[in-house]
Amino acid sequence: MSLAYAILATLASEPASGYDLAKKFDTSVGFFWQASHQQIYRELNKLEEKEWIEAETVFQEGRPNKKVYTLTTLGKQKMIEWIAKPGKISRHKEEVLVKLFAGYLVPPRILIRELERHRQLHLRQLEKYKGMQQKYFANPPSLDFPSKCQYLSLRQGIRYEHDYVGWCEEAISLLQEDLSS
Repeated sequence: MSLAYAILATLASEPASGYDLAKKFDTSVGFFWQASHQQIYRELNKLEEKEWIEAETVFQEGRPNKKVYTLTTLGKQKMIEWIAKPGKISRHKEEVLVKLFAGYLVPPRILIRELERHRQLHLRQLEKYKGMQQKYFANPPSLDFPSKCQYLSLRQGIRYEHDYVGWCEEAISLLQEDLSS
């Protein structure tokens, strides 16, 4: 997947400025697709050149003008074509797995400390996702179709974080058996 489609997916629900898009990447899409603010602005320019989005300049008194981007008919068509195509399976890259693979080179306590750190990070993310679910998707069966699609993305994040925390706990428990040796 490219950043272009993450931006188009975000603009499909409502027009947004580059700043607003960057904020959304920090609080929604960014949970499964990361991009810096500079990358987002560069991609917006490319999408505008392709005519997949269009920008309207909004004049603001006392502040710099801003561009508000909207998905064009062509952009929506490109998004539909992309959604309909079979997606690529993402390769899982996880630094902690490489560390574990060669972990026999260090004492178990070093690995346990790193796994505990990962467990805490993923536990915090899990709580954040659960809060979002409670706030925005408290009653999934009553959601409209667009909201169900967004809910399912969030649910995958919740399941991933839950499983990751469980895996960390399993790994820590197993490695603790070697602390005394």
